[in-house]
Amino acid sequence: MDAMQTNAERRPFSIKLWPPSQNTRIMLVERMTSNLSTTTIFTQKYGSLSKEEAEENAKEIEEVAFTAASQFFEKEPDGDGSSAVQLYAKECSKLILEALKRGPASKDVKKLPTSVVAQECFFDISKGSRAFIEAAEAEELLAPLKDPSNNYTKICFSNRSFGLGAARVAEPILASIKDKLKDVDLSDFIAGRAEAEALDVMNIFSAALEGSVLKSLDLSNNALGEKGVRAFGALLQSQRSLEELYLMNDGISEEAARAVCELVPSTEKLRVLQFHNNMTGDEGAIAISEVVKRSPMLEDFRCSSTRVGSDGGVALSEALEGCVNLTKLDLRDNMFGVEAGVALSKALLNFGNLVEAYLSYLNLEDEGTTAIANALKDSAPLLQVLELAGNDVTAAAAPALSACLASKKHLLKLNLAENELKDEGAIEISKALESYTQLQELDMNTNAIRRAGARVLASVVVDKPNFQLLNINGNFISDDGIDDVQAAFKKCPNKLGSLDENDPEGRDDEKDSEDEGAGDDNDLESKMNNLDVDDD
Repeated sequence: MDAMQTNAERRPFSIKLWPPSQNTRIMLVERMTSNLSTTTIFTQKYGSLSKEEAEENAKEIEEVAFTAASQFFEKEPDGDGSSAVQLYAKECSKLILEALKRGPASKDVKKLPTSVVAQECFFDISKGSRAFIEAAEAEELLAPLKDPSNNYTKICFSNRSFGLGAARVAEPILASIKDKLKDVDLSDFIAGRAEAEALDVMNIFSAALEGSVLKSLDLSNNALGEKGVRAFGALLQSQRSLEELYLMNDGISEEAARAVCELVPSTEKLRVLQFHNNMTGDEGAIAISEVVKRSPMLEDFRCSSTRVGSDGGVALSEALEGCVNLTKLDLRDNMFGVEAGVALSKALLNFGNLVEAYLSYLNLEDEGTTAIANALKDSAPLLQVLELAGNDVTAAAAPALSACLASKKHLLKLNLAENELKDEGAIEISKALESYTQLQELDMNTNAIRRAGARVLASVVVDKPNFQLLNINGNFISDDGIDDVQAAFKKCPNKLGSLDENDPEGRDDEKDSEDEGAGDDNDLESKMNNLDVDDD
């Protein structure tokens, strides 16, 4: 059945994303410390921690999340680690919020380690090797859930493939504890099963959990298709308080998206909605946009790698206009185009709380990118991450981007890779970044940048106190330019990314002669003089 086929990632090459480097882990602890101790939308709501207590919590949170993600990655050592990265980020975000809700530790009461808090009331059978589960093993694994005194509120059955016998063992157990459950993770729990058996298993779990009052439901990595979505119909239709719904890598086609729209009756409390790596397309996106319209409390929306074109992009953008609480938006790797980009810019004007915006590979071009930059200039004052890679952006859009960036003093990460900004655009962007103190990462790889642009970028970021990584690989930097950049980073070479794909002989298609190129370089050198940076 095509609805049950695996929706494989389309990857030209394999990159290992896990484990993160020690520098990345340290950077994350610093970022979490800042989030716990400085003014954000969450600390405004719950209160902040002292710098000392925030750092202590951040270290514990990162360690717990890293351990959980590493254990998860051990199950799929041949994978690229993207799922482990997602779990790492998700656990960190969740534990940060829990720490803020707990507030400062009492001086008279010893604070529980984060590891205890994270494990409390959590029943998890996902650790260990990926394997099929049949009835006998299910009896043994699920025995703790049969204890009448158990207080489990969160269960994770991911990474274990349930057969029909195992599902029948689980059915009465789940039915007996469903009133306690708040978080249910059934991601990747029918892998390798024949279609008929998989559908029966899903129907059994759905019936057992029907009527539960869940806050979070994860059905990702199950190649659901429309039949799979409808197999969970009883569970989905019974939810009235759902705050998080994950349907990633589920083969959510147009028909399946319509089923989701039909079967999820109430999303008034929904804060997180994620549809990464599906085959949703325009018509499916239009159906999902109806769910978004019913979700005014949405804070985290992900619809990346879902084959959405212009019509679907416009529909999603218009639906997002009502989501004024949005803090994270991920629409990467779709085919929006200029029209959808302009529609998205109108929605962005409403996002006063936006912290992360992932808008790479959307075919925005200069017009769409300029519209988005102009919108963000007047909104999202707390923006920390902005990604606009792979959008065919040229230097023509650089002034709008620069004006936008000039107002984003909380920005930690900027990704403009795989565009056509060239030296002129790179220098324009650099002007906006000069006064930044918090910037940690800048990615300008594959932008036809030459010596002039590379020198300015290096000079602008190298002395920033929190800076971690400059990526200018894949450009047209001369050998002398490489020497200049490496000299700038002589005291901190780990902050300069690899330059192994740089092409010093690279030529721009528009240039017909060396003389024209030299003229451009001279013009750019004059522009560099307007920057208050140290070339040494």
